[in-house]
Amino acid sequence: MKNIIIGFLFLLSFDAFSQKKRKEKIIYKYKKYEKFNLEDISVDGETGVPGDISLINRYQRKFKNKLPYRRNFRPEIVFGVERLK
Repeated sequence: MKNIIIGFLFLLSFDAFSQKKRKEKIIYKYKKYEKFNLEDISVDGETGVPGDISLINRYQRKFKNKLPYRRNFRPEIVFGVERLK
């Protein structure tokens, strides 16, 4: 009985340590050059100038500046320089 179990374990371990068979290496080949012949393509349709297109003038809105206008920002500049010292 022991011999059968040892033989069975030996067969299982032999399968675990065996190397897998390698498949053939796949080589991909891409086209190096492909030519498109656009002369054979034809588009059927009518060409013409649309006559009903008109441009409408729109009202341009003017916005007010929400920030107050100041001529001189010197106090803020001096304060910023003093903070750097």
